[in-house]
Amino acid sequence: MAHIELPEGYPGISGAFTYRPETAKPMRELAHVLLHEPNSLTAGERELIATYVSSRNDCHFCQSSHGAAAACHLGNAAVVEQVKTDFQVAPVSDKLVTAADVEAARKQGATDTEIHDTVLIAAAFSMFNRYVDGLGTWQPRDPEMYARMGRHLADEGYKEPSIRQPVHAG
Repeated sequence: MAHIELPEGYPGISGAFTYRPETAKPMRELAHVLLHEPNSLTAGERELIATYVSSRNDCHFCQSSHGAAAACHLGNAAVVEQVKTDFQVAPVSDKLVTAADVEAARKQGATDTEIHDTVLIAAAFSMFNRYVDGLGTWQPRDPEMYARMGRHLADEGYKEPSIRQPVHAG
């Protein structure tokens, strides 16, 4: 049960966004720029960063929705699960796994923008995860719902709500 009265039927961050659309707008725009707009890191790589951070923060909604979006971009859900389990053995770009060591990342060809955006995605998702979990939002466990949401996020991005109508448990 949510810690404040949120609109019913909107999962995860969607409920909080529906509650306060004026704060949702800049948060959606930030997510859209970081995860969907053109960048030298692929959208799949950026979604993997969001998924990994969310899995470490134990935010079911964010790791499920962004993991589904990453799987859509990459065409491979197994890579997403491998990143969540042990990113160091996952088949991803060396630029992603060495980002904590900026010099090593640069040796792999990471640009200033890639380093900046990797850090900002990780920071933003720490905030988004705490927003979702801190309000005690409803986080469904239906993998098919997340697959549909991930497809929408992969195709359309983040400026518009990924869930336009309430989702009913059942």
